[in-house]
Amino acid sequence: MNHLTDRADVRLAWVRSVLNDPSLQLESASADASFRSYSRTEYQGKSWIVMDSPPAQEDPRPWLEIGAKLAAAGLHVPEVYAHDLDLGLLLIEDLGSRLYLPALDDASVERLYGDAMDAMLRMQLHADVSGMQPYDYAFLSRELEIMPEWFLGKHLGHPPAGADWDVLENAFAVLLRNALDQPRCFVHRDFHSRNLLIVGQGGNPGVIDFQGALVGPITYDLASLLRDCYIVWDRERVEGWVENYRMRLREARLIGDDIDTDRFQRWFDLIGLQRHIKVLGLFCRLWYRDGKRGYLNDLPRVYDYIVGVASRYHELADFAALLQRHASGRDLREPIA
Repeated sequence: MNHLTDRADVRLAWVRSVLNDPSLQLESASADASFRSYSRTEYQGKSWIVMDSPPAQEDPRPWLEIGAKLAAAGLHVPEVYAHDLDLGLLLIEDLGSRLYLPALDDASVERLYGDAMDAMLRMQLHADVSGMQPYDYAFLSRELEIMPEWFLGKHLGHPPAGADWDVLENAFAVLLRNALDQPRCFVHRDFHSRNLLIVGQGGNPGVIDFQGALVGPITYDLASLLRDCYIVWDRERVEGWVENYRMRLREARLIGDDIDTDRFQRWFDLIGLQRHIKVLGLFCRLWYRDGKRGYLNDLPRVYDYIVGVASRYHELADFAALLQRHASGRDLREPIA
C-alpha cells in the first residue's frame, strides 16, 4: 500500500469514527502548494471538510493557532469541530468552493475587494500577534534568494555569476530596507483571490490558508490582494485602491499622518516586488522539485509585475534589465529543455 492510499484510508476511518457513521465517503475538495489536502463529506444534510495535514511535513498546530487569532479578531475562518493533531487530521467548517478568483470581474470587484479590505483592516487592527514570529530581515532575505536559484538558474539556465550577483544584492538591499521601514502588524502572507471565498449570510470573505502568518510590513497583504499573482487590474485602478486604504489606515491610527501618498505607494510597490520575486522562484521550485507544473502557467504574469514595477524605480532599473536579458525570447510557461 503506498503512502497516499494509506493516508486516504486513515482519513476515511477517522471521519467515520468522529461522526459515528460507517457509511460516510470522502471526495477530494482541493489541495494546495504544500503537502496539505482537503476532502469533503456529507453528514446529516451538512457538508464538512476533512483537512489532512501530515504532521511530518505540515504541522497542523500553526493552522489552529492562527485560525483562533483570526476568529477572535472577527474574520470568517473555518470553525473546527474535531481534530487529532498526532494524525494531522481536522474536521472543519465547509466554507464552500466559491473562490474569489473566478467571480472577479469589473462588475464584482469593488464589492468583493471592499469586503476583503474590510476584513484586512479588522485583521490588522484586532488580530493578536503575541507569540507570533517576525517577518524579519532573515526571513525576507531567504525568500528573495529562492529566485536566483530556481528561476534564473534552474528555469532559465542562467545561474547568477559575477556582476549579476552585484545587481541582485543591490536590488534586494533596496527591497529589504523598504520592508523594514514599514509599521508592523499581523500579515496573512497569502491574502489573495485563491484564498478568499464568497460566503453567504454575511461574513464575507471566508479566509483560508493562513497558517504561515507572521508579524510584518503593513502593506504586504494589500499587495497580495491588489497585485494578485492570478489576476491583473489596471494600474490606475490599483493605485486608487491603495490610496483609499492608506486613508483608512491613517484614520485607524495604524500609520502616521506623515505617511503621504508617494511614500505609501512606494511601500506597496516594493513589498509587492519582494513578494513577486519570491513567487517567481517558488513557482519554479514547485515544478522542478515537487512536480507541480501548473504554476508555470502563472510565471508570465508574475514576471510582468516584477519588470513593470522595477522599471519605475531608478535604483531597480539594472535589476529589471538583468531579468529581461536572461528571459528574452523564452516562453516562461515552458520548462527548460
